[in-house]
Order: sequence, then C-alpha cells, then structure tokens
Amino acid sequence: MADKNYYEILGVGRKATDDEIKSAYRKLVKQYHPDLHPNDANAAAKFKEVNEAHEVLSDPQKRAAYDYELDHPGARAGGSGFSGFGRGGFSGFSGFSDIFSDIFSGFGGASSSAGAADTQGEDITKEVVLSFLDAAKGCTKEIRYVRSEPCSSCKGTGAKNGTAYKTCEKCGGSGQVRYTQDTLFGRTIRVATCDACGGTGKKITDPCPDCKGKGYIRKETVVTLNIPAGADTNSYIRKKGFGQASTAGGAPGDLIVVFRVEPHKIFKRKDKDLYVEVPVSYKTAALGGKVKVPGIDETFEYLIPDGTQSGTVFCVRGKGLKTRTGTGNMYLTVVVEVPSKLTREQKKQLEDFDAGIDIKQTGKMKAYRDNVQSMYGQDPYKN
Repeated sequence: MADKNYYEILGVGRKATDDEIKSAYRKLVKQYHPDLHPNDANAAAKFKEVNEAHEVLSDPQKRAAYDYELDHPGARAGGSGFSGFGRGGFSGFSGFSDIFSDIFSGFGGASSSAGAADTQGEDITKEVVLSFLDAAKGCTKEIRYVRSEPCSSCKGTGAKNGTAYKTCEKCGGSGQVRYTQDTLFGRTIRVATCDACGGTGKKITDPCPDCKGKGYIRKETVVTLNIPAGADTNSYIRKKGFGQASTAGGAPGDLIVVFRVEPHKIFKRKDKDLYVEVPVSYKTAALGGKVKVPGIDETFEYLIPDGTQSGTVFCVRGKGLKTRTGTGNMYLTVVVEVPSKLTREQKKQLEDFDAGIDIKQTGKMKAYRDNVQSMYGQDPYKN
C-alpha cells in the first residue's frame, strides 16, 4: 500500500508528531464525513482514504513498517511488505468513535453513536445595503427571501401528521450502517450513512400530502430586522432557524444578514468616530468665528479660533456615533477657502493688508523663508 502516500493524504510531513496527525485527521473527518455529504461518492471515497491513512500513521508499529516500505519500494515486491504490522492488521478503527464523537459534538447533533442523523440545514446569507444615516442611527428593515421551510403539517418529518413512519430495518433506527472490509492490513470497519433511510433512521409509511414527504416546502419568508445604531460594512446579524430546512430531520440553518453601508457626501467614518471637512472663509480663519457643523441628528455651532490655519483638526467629543459600546467623537478639519475672483479694489486691499502685517515673518512662511535662505542665500518672497 506504499503506492498511497498517507502523509500527503492527511496533509502532514514525514516528521509529523502524533498530535499533528490526530489534528489533521480530525479536520479531514469533519470535512468529508458521509453524514455531511449524503450520496456523494467522492466524499465517501476520500473519507475512507483518510481513515486508512490515520489507522496506519497513528499506530507506531504500523507507521514504522509503512515508513520502511516508503524508503524501500522493493520490499513489498519481495514479499515482506508491512511485516511489522503483525497478524492482527487493522483493529477496526479503535478509538475512531471517540474521535468522531468529539469532533461532531454540537455539530448538528451528528455522531457515530447517535440515533437518527440530525444534520442542520444550510445557512442563507443575504446582503442588505444601508444608507450612511440608517446605519449610524439604527433602523428597521424588512427582508424577503425564498427558502426551504420546515413543513408545519408534518413538523419536518415528511410523514403524514408527523407520525406515519416506522423504524428503518436496515440501520435499526441509528441512521448509520457499518461495513466490514478485509484489506492487506487486516479487517477495517467503515461507518456510513444508511442508504435505505438517508440517515434519518426512519422510513415513511404515509407521506405528508403538503410537502410530498420531503419534510420541507419552498416559500417566501419575511423577516423584520431591528438594526442597532452603529452598524458598519461587513457587520452582520444572525437570525437562528431562518435558513434552509434540514433534509435529514435536523434543525433549520440560520439567516445571516451582512450589511454594506453606502458612503456619505459629508461624513467619513472610522469605527465610532466621524470625520468632517468644514470649509471656512479667509476672514473667519483669520479673525475667528462660529461655523455651523452638521451632526448625525442636527447641526451645531463650533467656534473657530482666530488665526486658524487650513488643515487644522479640532476634536469635538461626544459628537460621533452612539453605539452599544459607547459614543465616538467628531473630528473637524478646517479648509480655508481662498477667494479666486477679486476686484481691483479687493486686490489692492489685500496687498495693503499683506504689507502692513508682513505675515511672511510669522509661522510656516517664516520657517520656509529661513530654510531657503540658509540653502541658497536668497529670499523666496523678495522679487
């Protein structure tokens, strides 16, 4: 059997520890178990292959013999193949029930020793677009979608009145059957979903007339969502039991509503904080004054101090978004609007103003002038 690379099947290296092998095995069993892939031949084959690989690599003696054959391909041809496995060969997946039960505990009720398979239905994901203000303030939305809903007439059993069924003779109501197979390693036991009842453990004697024995019906579902304030793009609400009905007698899946928030013309957002650019006149920036600032619910006044430079950021505490985890702040970025069209008289006034105050001797303009003069010996403001 060295023509199969059990290490590659489990996705581990030759030097993998017992814990690494066990972890890889758990993950693959959960991925390919027949209860999760009814009537899927490829998944069943993969599941069998994973079990075979684990049975060899989890046993030190069998693993040593397998490693020997990997390193000495001619050993099997000479008739000595896996001599270290002993006479017993496979032990019938000893410990498999414990591992599988541990993996699937709480996973739709499925386990190797469970009664009827109780696989949960599939989840449904819906995207809902919210306006910036709806997301910020919170709102109510009605969601309409079509799903497979558990039949109320038979309570999802598929049997008339929910009682017209009998225990499956093939699996005895367990929903699973065991297959024994003799291999080169010895005897193996494989647990699979019962093909006679589809893993439910029951056989319907009189189908439900409403759902025709399926246990579910297709219908439009309407759900009202109370969206809390502060919803953001990729945040979501999970409505338990509003997904697809189970096809194996289990609980329905969930509805997962994912939000996408539209951008706003004025506000930008980071978590609970809001960011706003506030254009102000040249006069207001120079002399100071009150400006109207938009808030989430209404406008408010903010006093701009005199001598404010364009790009200055002010923090207004408590004016951000109100969420369940607290209230954010608002950050105002002042943008000074420089007039683009001036009359001759206005230009003359500005020239007189500039000459009278000599703003070039203060602030950033002074630092700029000093740096240029030190580098080139020239005054950048002198014509």
